[in-house]
Amino acid sequence: MINRNNNAYRLPTRHILKVIKKLATSKKKMYKNFLFNFKTDISSIDIPSELNNPFSTHIPEIAKEAAKEFQEFIFLESEKWNYDFAIQRGKMFGILVLKKQDHTYCYIGTVSGKLPENAKCDKFIPSVFDESTDDFFINKGMIGLSEISNQIKNTNNPSEIILLKEKRKQKSVALQKQLFENYHFLNLSGKENNLLEIFKHSSHGNPPAATGECAAPKLLQYAIKHHLKPIALTEFWWGSSSENKEKKHRAYYPACKNRCRPILEYMLEDTEMFSKKEAETKAQE
Repeated sequence: MINRNNNAYRLPTRHILKVIKKLATSKKKMYKNFLFNFKTDISSIDIPSELNNPFSTHIPEIAKEAAKEFQEFIFLESEKWNYDFAIQRGKMFGILVLKKQDHTYCYIGTVSGKLPENAKCDKFIPSVFDESTDDFFINKGMIGLSEISNQIKNTNNPSEIILLKEKRKQKSVALQKQLFENYHFLNLSGKENNLLEIFKHSSHGNPPAATGECAAPKLLQYAIKHHLKPIALTEFWWGSSSENKEKKHRAYYPACKNRCRPILEYMLEDTEMFSKKEAETKAQE
C-alpha cells in the first residue's frame, strides 16, 4: 500500500519551478532563434510605418535589404542540403521585416512549401501545420489510400475496380478536408480560423492543394502570434528557372492569387487589398 504522505512520491516544489523555468527559457530561445538582425546599417533607409501590399510589385528598400541578407544565408545554408539550386528546380522564399517592442527592426524568413527532401533549417519559420502533433491522421490516411490502390491493382473485376476507385476518391477528399481543418491562421484582431472557414467567406470556393504553405501566410502568422509588427514583406525565386520560365533567380514576385489572396485578406483584415494592388504600385513609381 502506498503511503500518500510519503514525499518519495512527490516532486519537490523547487524541482517543478526549475522545470517550468527551463521550459520557459527554451521557448524564449526558440522564439529568438527565428529572428535575423540586420548586418548592414539601415539607419539611412526610409522604413515604412505600415506593411506594403503583398500583391503589389512595389518592394520597400528595407525589404530588399533583408532579402539580400537572407539570400546570402540561403547560399551558405543550402550547402548542407545536398541540393544544387543551379541545376535542380528553384523554390520561392520570403522575408518579413518586423518592428520589435523595443522599436528596433529585424526580419524573419522561410521557404514556400517544403525544403528538398531531408533538408532542414532551424532558422526558417515552420509550417502553420504542426507536424509533430497533427501528422498522425495524415500518415494513417495515406496508408489507407495505399491499401485501396493495392486492392485495385490486385483485382480484375471491373465493377469492383469502379467501387474501389470511388472509395479512394471519397477518402482522399475527406483527408484533404481534415488537413485544411488543421491549418489555423490568426488575423490582426487575434481571431483564429482554419482554411475551410477562411475560404468559405471568399469567392474562391475550396482551397487548392498546398494552400497555407506559401511564405507570406507563414511569416505573417508568426508575426501576429508573437506580437511583432509587420513592416515590409517580399518573396523571391531562388535557383534555376521554373518549368514555364516565368520565375527567375533572385527576382521578386507578389503573393499568389489562388492560394494566398483569401488568407492574406483575412489575416490583414482588408478584402480590397488585391484589387488595390495596381493603384498602389503606380502611386509608388
